[in-house]
Amino acid sequence: MAVHGLPWFAEDAPALRRLPARIQGRLRPAVWNLAQHPSGARIRFRTDSTTVGLTAENPGFSNMHHMASVGENGFDLYVEGGYIGSAWPDAQGKIAKEWRIGADSKPRDVTLYLPLYKPVKVIEISLDAKASCTAATPYVIRRPVVYYGSSITQGGCASNPGGTCQALLERRLDADFVNLGFSGNGLGDPAVAEAIAELEPSCVVLDFWANPGPEQYAAALPAFVDIVRRTLPRVPILVTGPFYFSAESAGGSVASTQAAKRRTAKEFVRQRRKAGDRAIVFVDGLEMLDRDQAIGLVDGVHCNSLGFYFNAQGLEPHLRKALRRWNP
Repeated sequence: MAVHGLPWFAEDAPALRRLPARIQGRLRPAVWNLAQHPSGARIRFRTDSTTVGLTAENPGFSNMHHMASVGENGFDLYVEGGYIGSAWPDAQGKIAKEWRIGADSKPRDVTLYLPLYKPVKVIEISLDAKASCTAATPYVIRRPVVYYGSSITQGGCASNPGGTCQALLERRLDADFVNLGFSGNGLGDPAVAEAIAELEPSCVVLDFWANPGPEQYAAALPAFVDIVRRTLPRVPILVTGPFYFSAESAGGSVASTQAAKRRTAKEFVRQRRKAGDRAIVFVDGLEMLDRDQAIGLVDGVHCNSLGFYFNAQGLEPHLRKALRRWNP
């Protein structure tokens, strides 16, 4: 069995966290606390078992008003890329589930997606007695796509852990990924850029337009990219602009703020490319979710599972092109 999506897991095992303990002192407390949420983490293996059992603990589970409990607190099981079922905590935060995954004993790739919004402890994964358990079939794109952003990037508000934009693209592209979305705290923190620069990504997707104000975003975006580029000069970077917020239809401050951030992202990328960085690309967020797709928003801001499907549809061609060009 292997853990994916937690690139520093070997340093801090068995803790299931998204950033390493050694940089805690350089992170804002809110970012460190959110890093304990294993959004995007997967446990992958190949087995001829006909069942898979899970025992886990999620003592801090809760129910946000705009997000399904399974996505926030639970697990998803996928077999050979297809959804099998989910598990979620009981009133004491205990998780115990067994899935039947096949009628016969033949090898199958299994992926267990971890919760998007709460720290969790995996106690046991069980298989049939005498079943084999080996490494899962490797991803076609083994170097991960790294996503950095806000609560939208973290997975708010997908119904299931396997229903985020990143997980959808993982299965479509057969590409490993790391989710570094931090709810309410995607502000372009230099320490997070430095952490990304430690990795060997196939692509970096910067999706952190939602949390900073226009002026803060205009200052943070170049600084963040500069840090990444010092170590990763040729890795493709996709900079997404804001997608549609429902309140934009009424004009006012939301519409002007969104428009300002779109201009900032687009102009920043234009200038970088003009200066010679051909591996950076602007992705218009309105290609990922526009006014006609507002049914994909749960609260006018965050995506439901349909919204993340729209996001994946819009981002996929840009990501495919970047991966094809820079990771042949």
